[in-house]
Amino acid sequence: MEMSFLQKVRLQYKPLLPPILYTLSAVSLKPISQSKHLDPRIRSLFPHTQAQTAFEIVRSPSSKAAPLRIGVVFSGGQAAGGHNVIAALYDALLQIHPSSALIGFLDGPSGIIKNQSMPLTAEAIAPYRNQGGFDLIGSGRAKIETPQQFQASLQTVLAHDLDGLVIVGGDDSNTNGALLAEYFLAHGCKTCVVGVPKTIDGDLRSSDIEISFGFDSACKTYAETIGNIAKDAASGKKYYHFIRLMGRSASHIALECALQTQPNLTLIGEEGKSLSTLVDEIADLIRRRSEIGKEYGVILIPEGLIEFIPEIKFLIQELNQSLATGEPLSIGARASLSIFPENIQRQLGMERDSHGNVQVSWIETEQMLIELVRLKLDGWKGKFNTLRHFLGYEGRSCLPTNFDANYCSTLGTLAALCVRDGATGVIASVQNLAQSVSKWQLKAVPIVDLLHFEQRSGREKPVIEKALVDLKSSSYVHYKKKCHAWELEDHYLVPGPIQFFGPAELTDAVPVTLR
Repeated sequence: MEMSFLQKVRLQYKPLLPPILYTLSAVSLKPISQSKHLDPRIRSLFPHTQAQTAFEIVRSPSSKAAPLRIGVVFSGGQAAGGHNVIAALYDALLQIHPSSALIGFLDGPSGIIKNQSMPLTAEAIAPYRNQGGFDLIGSGRAKIETPQQFQASLQTVLAHDLDGLVIVGGDDSNTNGALLAEYFLAHGCKTCVVGVPKTIDGDLRSSDIEISFGFDSACKTYAETIGNIAKDAASGKKYYHFIRLMGRSASHIALECALQTQPNLTLIGEEGKSLSTLVDEIADLIRRRSEIGKEYGVILIPEGLIEFIPEIKFLIQELNQSLATGEPLSIGARASLSIFPENIQRQLGMERDSHGNVQVSWIETEQMLIELVRLKLDGWKGKFNTLRHFLGYEGRSCLPTNFDANYCSTLGTLAALCVRDGATGVIASVQNLAQSVSKWQLKAVPIVDLLHFEQRSGREKPVIEKALVDLKSSSYVHYKKKCHAWELEDHYLVPGPIQFFGPAELTDAVPVTLR
């Protein structure tokens, strides 16, 4: 395996764990009593797991020291730190019993369905510690949803005699985990299913899940580039840079990067502004900056913005329904579609993803806004020269920050404890993440507690609800207090690349939105 010098140095990093996890035989999962207010439909769909309690990790000696066999799978898009989940799982299993075994399912959930796997040994894992990507076992977006796929998955875990299956994924992947846990229990299978919260989008959040892993690494990667572009804009003084940022449904990445770099304008989808308001806002910014001699700037656009714009949200709902059922668009939807440039019309009508949703990463929202703003400025005598950027895939497989390396190691260790103590249908939860690792708090939370019903491919399905930017949150309120000063005055910050050496303020900084 070819490695750069930095990759080799990162192999030597020893991730920090909360002190309670250093001796696993001295800790146990303790049930937490809690009142549940589940939708009756959720209860009926999950009769075996709807009563599952949450757990906290407490100092209490455990007598459970038998060998364990655990399978692990990466599901969905990549996120920096995933290999540390695997490494920590392996280390924890050996600490529980030296004869334990870890099996990796290849290329995502399809590896479970097809029973394609590899043994994850010390030698196999060694080159991947603290490295980016998911290339040790690969990932994929297959869903386990048909009766045949559930049956095949059951046969796979039985064939490997698995005590546990750890699913590293986002909201849909962990929803799949809840369904698998229910199915295994209904068929008398001992395999516990444990989820690990992963997504760079930052939209897998709840009162128990403060943030998903990979978000910090991705945002720091994007912020480096945004800071560099902003510095170039201030130097060249001739371009408006429209920067679209990955984030399929929520604007967490845009908000985090805005706080790290202080651009002239950031569009937050959750504000729910109309298309005309957004266009007016951008055009007004350009005119006002021109009046003070500034014909350049930096504008951040979340990838999912288009689904928050009221007119487009209505249009997308009709398009999804039309594609799912074959019914023609209404007159109103056709009229709405006609206002967009032809390339955007084509992109809105493209093939949907596996959940029946518009593939927003294919829609050049920044180009749409540029064209509409240009029309708005028709006849204006100032300059409006633009450059477009899309920051996405470069943030998914980078070397993980210290925060993500530590966080993933903690999640992997916690997942192993959940399997050892027989918790199934739960997701690993680490709280108090803004504090030092020694102060992190550990829980396991029932996935069914996170479920609600959502329209998918024309019908309602139970899924984990995506967490959007909370417009009452302290991070958003702080942003709103600051952002108006950034419009005309250039307060650009250049955070630079991810740092692994130096003072803790550089190497161990947590996401701004956590602070």
